[in-house]
Amino acid sequence: MEKDLQDYRKSYEKFELSDTVIPVSPILLFEEWFVEAEKDDRVDEANAMNLSTIGKDGFPKNRIVLLKKYNENGFTFYTNYKSEKGIAIQENPNVCLSFFWPNLERQVIIKGVATKTTEEDSSKYFYSRPRGSQLGALASNQSEQISSREELEEKIENLTRQFEGQTIPKPEEWGGYNVSPESYEFWQGRKNRLHDRILFSKIEEKWKVERLAP
Repeated sequence: MEKDLQDYRKSYEKFELSDTVIPVSPILLFEEWFVEAEKDDRVDEANAMNLSTIGKDGFPKNRIVLLKKYNENGFTFYTNYKSEKGIAIQENPNVCLSFFWPNLERQVIIKGVATKTTEEDSSKYFYSRPRGSQLGALASNQSEQISSREELEEKIENLTRQFEGQTIPKPEEWGGYNVSPESYEFWQGRKNRLHDRILFSKIEEKWKVERLAP
């Protein structure tokens, strides 16, 4: 089976990223773009980001995770440390994050190093989640094979009864990662595929800024 997609085209003409508006710190530009995405009714889950890791098999793997906090020190998400992504990060903490907001014709690509958040931070976030999500984290041995959907649902039902009226314990293997950026690339779609690409690279705790050819 073959489907020809060569006629799929879109002209990007909404915004530009001129040299006069580029701040000295990339987090300031990220904050500006993120807030605009957050306020845009056409953007669903502005905090959805692609996380790329390198597995033990040597292959990269991408998946969408949700950004839960960001500041000048990095970008935080939560997962099961024994999941496929957790094991990959343990082996190789160099990761890549990317945000794509198609209605704004923008991408942000961030390369960085992932480290675990503190147990205090992980617990604080865990207990801010809905009770159903807490039970789900306890029930799921993420990335492990299960026999059926029914097995998982039965486990949830049992845990719901077991912890009725009680605090749900946070699994030891569940927690956060903070990705400390080494580079940011801001991509703004432009007409005729002459896109704006601005690269921030960290050099001795300072940011070098370059414009890349599209």
